[in-house]
Amino acid sequence: MEQLSLLEVVDEKKVRRTVVKELKRYKALRVAVTNKDEQANEEMNNLFPSIIDKEKEKRLKVRQIDRALKFALDEIEREIIEKKYLSPNRVKDINLYMDLGLTKDQYYEHKRQAIFLIATALNIV
Repeated sequence: MEQLSLLEVVDEKKVRRTVVKELKRYKALRVAVTNKDEQANEEMNNLFPSIIDKEKEKRLKVRQIDRALKFALDEIEREIIEKKYLSPNRVKDINLYMDLGLTKDQYYEHKRQAIFLIATALNIV
């Protein structure tokens, strides 16, 4: 019931845009953190020039989004988010809900719920 009252107060489109934008950035941040660790392991720091040093911020964002994906979502919600926003290929919603064996309504409800759970876990709402 608490979640429903939150949905009524918040602009759902704005929340969705914000979460999707952060998930897309997350893909690049995850790669950046992995690359930085690899450079450190190879003792090749600063392989590429860095214009802005936001290493702590990048690592924190990656950890917090990892945690949100792992603990805030159930299996179906996580699979929707991973396939829709975190895979290297663009996936259409219709293909995704058919692959998952969900009806259109079930799929969009799970997707909507996942977006709001991520937004809540990341303190966006």
